Amino acid sequence: MEVGDYTLVLITYDVNTETAAGKKRLRKVAKQCVNYGKRVQNSVFECVMDAAKARQVKAILEELIDKDKDSLRFYYLGNNYKNKVEHIGAKETINVEDVLII
Repeated sequence: MEVGDYTLVLITYDVNTETAAGKKRLRKVAKQCVNYGKRVQNSVFECVMDAAKARQVKAILEELIDKDKDSLRFYYLGNNYKNKVEHIGAKETINVEDVLII
């Protein structure tokens, strides 16, 4: 990914919520993800960002999780992502390039 090029980054996470601390981590991770993309499933966000922003978001999220109990996944789908994403089902299809209202 070149600097200045925008790509679709799919961020997924699984946070262990068996403890109060885990539930707090989950809320923090979700809150951060909402700042950078659109929730498409409970723990899945579609984010359009450049390489610098992707690195920044990854660093922020890494600081929030417990690496022994939680996991993060980042899928870099490239800038031709519209041909790589297919949606079927109940949730409304969204345009991830629309303006985020926070």
